[in-house]
Amino acid sequence: MGESIIKKKSFDFAVSIVELCRSLRTDQKEFVISSQLLRSGTSIGANVREALNGVSTRDFVFKLTVAQKECDETLYWLELLEATDQVLTTQYEKLHLEATTLLKIIRSIILTTKAKSGL
Repeated sequence: MGESIIKKKSFDFAVSIVELCRSLRTDQKEFVISSQLLRSGTSIGANVREALNGVSTRDFVFKLTVAQKECDETLYWLELLEATDQVLTTQYEKLHLEATTLLKIIRSIILTTKAKSGL
């Protein structure tokens, strides 16, 4: 069986977030929002990994629910950076689309898993 799509997408997204935060800190000396973004944006993939190693269906759904919340928080920080002109529009649009896609995939997995397992 191949690698999980959500595992790969969330890892690739985390790499992009690390790169953006490095740029924000180096170029703009922005540390507060970038720290929040770094934490939430990399937490998505970490929670996806935990979910994939869950000990039960309930544990799997719980960890993905945490990943979903972190993804939504990441969207908030990205939107705040864009609203305060601290990120290029092209960077914002790319990362916002990726985060929105991740959020939709995670929600879909949660709903499907709950429906199949009767949770």
